[in-house]
This record gives sequence, C-alpha cells and structure tokens, in this order.
Amino acid sequence: MASFKPIAIFLLVGLMLGASKAQLSPTFYAKSCPNVFKIVRAVVQKALATDARAGARLIRLHFHDCFVDGCDGSVLLVNQSGIVSELGARGNDNITGFNIVDNIKAALEKACPGVVSCADILAIASVESVYLSGGPFWKVQLGRRDSRTANLQGAMDGLPSPFENVSQLKDKFRRVGLDSTDLVALSGAHTFGRSRCQFFDRRLNVSNPDNTLDASYAAQLRRACARGRDTFVNLDPTTPDAFDKNYFTNLQSNFGLLGSDQVLFSTPGSDTVGIVNTFARSQQQFFNSFGQSMINMGNIKPLTGNKGEIRSNCRRLN
Repeated sequence: MASFKPIAIFLLVGLMLGASKAQLSPTFYAKSCPNVFKIVRAVVQKALATDARAGARLIRLHFHDCFVDGCDGSVLLVNQSGIVSELGARGNDNITGFNIVDNIKAALEKACPGVVSCADILAIASVESVYLSGGPFWKVQLGRRDSRTANLQGAMDGLPSPFENVSQLKDKFRRVGLDSTDLVALSGAHTFGRSRCQFFDRRLNVSNPDNTLDASYAAQLRRACARGRDTFVNLDPTTPDAFDKNYFTNLQSNFGLLGSDQVLFSTPGSDTVGIVNTFARSQQQFFNSFGQSMINMGNIKPLTGNKGEIRSNCRRLN
C-alpha cells in the first residue's frame, strides 16, 4: 500500500431520499453495535496488508449487489435450496472477496450477534477500503436487511459490462435511478484494482487496433497478456493501489484499460466527457462526487424494517 496518510473528506448529505430510503441512517447502529466501523476497518486493514486488491474486491461486491434488485446482500448467496446464485452470471465471473466478508461477519457476530446485515457490511467495507487507500470518507447510510432471494437473470441482464458503449452503460445506470455523473464517478473506482486480460484484450488486435488506446500502452499490454488471458493487469498503470483522480487523467491520455472506461472520454458529444475533465482537474471534486454517488447507489431499493433478515452466514439463508 502507499505510505501516505489518507485525508478524510466527510460529506454532508440529506437523509430524506424517498420513503424507503429515509429509513436508512448513518447512526443506525449507534446503540446496537457502536463499534461497527472500527471492527470493519480492522478486518479490511488486515486484508490490505497482505492483498493490495482487497479494497477493490470489496467495492466490486457492493456494486454488483446494488445493481441487482438493490443493495440486499444477494450477490453473496451461493447455490442452496430455493436459491439459484447470482454468481453464475457472466458479470460475476471471478468476483472475489467473500473470505474478507466472512471475516468481517465473524468479528461482528462476536461483538454484536444478529445485528449487522451482510448488505450493510458491504457498504461499510467499501468506504473503509476507499479511505484506507487514500480516498474520501462519506457518511454511509445504514439499516439495510438481507434478502431471502437471489436473481440470476437480473445479474445477467443488469450488470454493466466492460464491453459496452456509453449508451448501454447509461441505460443500465438509468434503470437503477443513477445518472451520468454517477456513472463517471463510480467508474472512478477503477483507480485501484486489477483486470484480467480477457476483459480488454480484444482492444489489442494488431490488424484492427483500437484508436482510443494509446499505441505504446497497447504494446505494453500485449506483452503482459502474452502470458495468458487470465493474466491480471493494473486498472490504473500510474498509481495502481491508490485511490486518486489518476483514472481520469489516464482516460484523457487514452490509457483507459477497459473499453467501458475509455468510452466515457472518447465518445464524441457524450456528457460524460465533460465530467471526466472536471474530475481530472480536481481530485476534491471527484472525491465529493464519488461519495455522493456511493450513497446514491447504496440507496437502491434497500430492504428495511421487517423485510428480509439479518443473515448469520452471509453466504446462506438463515
């Protein structure tokens, strides 16, 4: 990990975000599990000490959870009686981080048994992962409950793909109530983490090169991917393990790894181009927008009150 001290940026946001969303609160566990953030941070910090990809793994789980029937922990469910797991969807290929979630859940069950949902664990783990990697800290809305269902078809249809163009990406974000600013800001999570070559190597075709990919960078990627399509490559070639604005300056230089990243800047006339430029100029603006967009995403169709359950094992129904 980078040896800098992260600067916390606390984002003040309104809580009245619709009837169901208003039931979420950043102080939901103030009495029932007051050390929830401290406990989650300790586990995430330990994971990052031995795995620089841990933060990216966790935030990807939260993202893929929220885009399928809302933020309800359904992405964590494995195949079992009455459940066909969402993990069979192409968009969830090679998704990882479950062991870290299990460790967080075990620590919370020891301190506050039966209190903190798996859906909320993903939300808290995401902010801690970003903060510990040098990014912002936002006020996470809490109080979600875990679903008793999974939606494989929803995951197959709803998860954004690294092969999609701007219009397709906007459509999938629009379906869950998110806009172009959310699309660009949340894509900025690709400022850390890795991707397998199979998700971008079609851009490396020598006979038909992608003209939105810098030629020298393409040559570098061909060498890396010569080892096989399952080879991992840094999403951000400049500061691969730090959460910063370099993702956006990379796009301006045609150094976006995934096609779905580069199209945000290289699609003429798209409103995403101006947003990329804004975030490339100002890390503060990116951090502020990222935190707000994470809150927006976290408010997609939460289960609250008596709906759902609080799973004791995040991978299985009670």
